[in-house]
Amino acid sequence: MSNLQKEVERLRGERNVVANKMKGKLEPSERQRLIEEGKNLKEGLATLEEDLLKLTDELQQEAQGIPNMTHPDVPIGGEDCSVIRKKVGSPPQFGFQIKDHLQLGKELDLFDFDAAAEVSGSKFYYLKNEAVMLEMGLINWTLSEVMKKGFIPLTTPEIVRSSVVEKCGFQPRGANTQVYSIEGSDQCLIGTAEIPVGGIHMDSILAESLLPLKYAAFSHCFRTEAGAAGAATRGLYRVHQFSKVEMFVLCRPEESDLYHEELIKIEEDLFSSLGLHYKTLDMASGDLGAPAYRKFDVEAWMPGLERFGEISSASNCTDYQSRRLGIRYRPSEPSSASPKKGKANLAPPRFVHTLNATACAVPRMIVCLLENYQQEDGSVTIPEPLRPFMGGLEIIAPKSR
Repeated sequence: MSNLQKEVERLRGERNVVANKMKGKLEPSERQRLIEEGKNLKEGLATLEEDLLKLTDELQQEAQGIPNMTHPDVPIGGEDCSVIRKKVGSPPQFGFQIKDHLQLGKELDLFDFDAAAEVSGSKFYYLKNEAVMLEMGLINWTLSEVMKKGFIPLTTPEIVRSSVVEKCGFQPRGANTQVYSIEGSDQCLIGTAEIPVGGIHMDSILAESLLPLKYAAFSHCFRTEAGAAGAATRGLYRVHQFSKVEMFVLCRPEESDLYHEELIKIEEDLFSSLGLHYKTLDMASGDLGAPAYRKFDVEAWMPGLERFGEISSASNCTDYQSRRLGIRYRPSEPSSASPKKGKANLAPPRFVHTLNATACAVPRMIVCLLENYQQEDGSVTIPEPLRPFMGGLEIIAPKSR
């Protein structure tokens, strides 16, 4: 690679020398010779530049396969090696035969999977009646809560360029990709708002005074869910399209561990205020995606599914994404190494650290709320914090025939 680069630079230099000679007064024969030489250099250079471009692209593909470094405290091993950070609450006790969210949804007329399967395919759904209110309520409640913590609300484009997806550390191609690519274009549907939010400040140098930048982005998310099947993923648990509020932070490198703790605390506070029984995990190295330096997951108890299910995660991606996206900041302190005044005294720009965390992934929250708050008479109670966001609705009751 470096040899090819040197050769390209050498030929460019020779071409410039020839071009400079052409500017002076020349004999016709000498001019002709220089024209020929210039032509040969141009042709040779075109071939080498093409090879260099191809090689750079191959190198880029290889580099994208290299994951981020891992935090020293991350447990080493597969998912089973993940460590429980904390456990909150206890499973609700029911004195009656409980139902899962599919049965509750059917009896309370809250969703329609059958019609969606005909219209769109499996793992799609229609939300109906109070479930629609529940989705809207969850989104508005979540946004209002995180805005109190200084997060800027956003809605994002839901189609992005494949290159941005790659720079965020996701693979839009390959057999097991989770990404829907749009045929005949260089665009994809987003699997998370983290991608378009990561792209907002692409190729820019931010003022240090702007940091941290904290965003809360609402979007729809689209995932192929390649390889996902079985009873454990039934109903709303694993779907191809869903609404989500995603938190995203850009900060100074030395502060990313601090903001990682802040993000997981916000998530835990949200789930606690909804009265959920959950555990927070420090995910093992084998479960970290390419961008994550460290990842905390939250798993909540889903009585009808009779298991804990992941409802949220918070990742510190350090400078893995910012290097690829070209997001830097200029420290306000002048460089002590340079005594000169003016531009030379500016501190060199540094890459920001990026973090992301799920504030609310709607379908899984609906699973939790229906299954945990079901009553013996078949109704479902609405947790108090959500009631003002649902027009005061306190209970989802069976429809009278």
